[in-house]
Amino acid sequence: MERSLSMELVRVTEAAALSSARWMGRGKKDEADDAATSAMRDVFDTIPMKGTVVIGEGEMDEAPMLYIGEKLGTGYGPRVDVAVDPLEGTNIVASGSWNALAVLAVADHGNLLHAPDMYMEKIAVGPEAVGKIDINAPTIDNLRAVAQAKNKDIEDVTAVILDRPRHAKVIQEIREAGARIKLISDGDVAAAINTAFENTGVDILFGSGGAPEGVIAAVALKCLGGEIQAKLLPQNDEELQRCHEMGIEDVDKVLHMEDLVKGDDAIFAATGVTDGELLQGVRFTGTSGTTHSVVMRAKSGTVRFIDGTHSLKKKPDLVIKP
Repeated sequence: MERSLSMELVRVTEAAALSSARWMGRGKKDEADDAATSAMRDVFDTIPMKGTVVIGEGEMDEAPMLYIGEKLGTGYGPRVDVAVDPLEGTNIVASGSWNALAVLAVADHGNLLHAPDMYMEKIAVGPEAVGKIDINAPTIDNLRAVAQAKNKDIEDVTAVILDRPRHAKVIQEIREAGARIKLISDGDVAAAINTAFENTGVDILFGSGGAPEGVIAAVALKCLGGEIQAKLLPQNDEELQRCHEMGIEDVDKVLHMEDLVKGDDAIFAATGVTDGELLQGVRFTGTSGTTHSVVMRAKSGTVRFIDGTHSLKKKPDLVIKP
């Protein structure tokens, strides 16, 4: 992939964030998601690549755009697989709370796991604890491993987990171990990424969430030198059959980084929609909007934070077609 693609892709997440941010706190998550999806799709038309959506808004008959199998880009440039979540945290935007993102991940063709839309158990850490965790190990063992790797007492380790009834057991285990917990309402892509940044105060992610989001988070952590391990959790025969149709025969297999995103190159981009530990949300100031984004590339290990000011008068549709 050309390195210039990194900066081009930020324009995609910026547009999605600016469009969906208009709906912050208005209680309309579907409208926010539609706005992000439409803006993201428009800007993708200007990106110099031959992209195919492998993780998107659903199958062709379920989504009008950014559906699995849709072709993206100008048709010129590198052939890549694309994973998108135009608005990671629709409920977050609807309520005006923290850590909503517009996110995407890109890798060379054939290198992203085609994750079915179902639950996935995940454990994620930043660079210091790579190789120290085991998704099949007891919670206390993983907490001890992260504490040792980061030269902390367990009491100073912070675990992040979605606040769901299904996580009651692991939440209790974390509390019994004496570690701190940050419960989140939604948005486990942001939570996984935060484990790789010391200033976010997050050390480890536990729990189950969407499988597509797990692949997107894996791309980010690959760029950051972190680690995620995962296991698919099909809930019924239909979901099990879906796994087999997507080429996943052993659903009990622990998925490591190389299973989720192959090769030595991938790009991740995200723009904050609402404020979070890592990225500031969109601000509107008269005829302009400001964005805060991060873009990273696995091959180079480069991480860039980008502040953008966008003239909504000159770009009312958030894109200038070439």
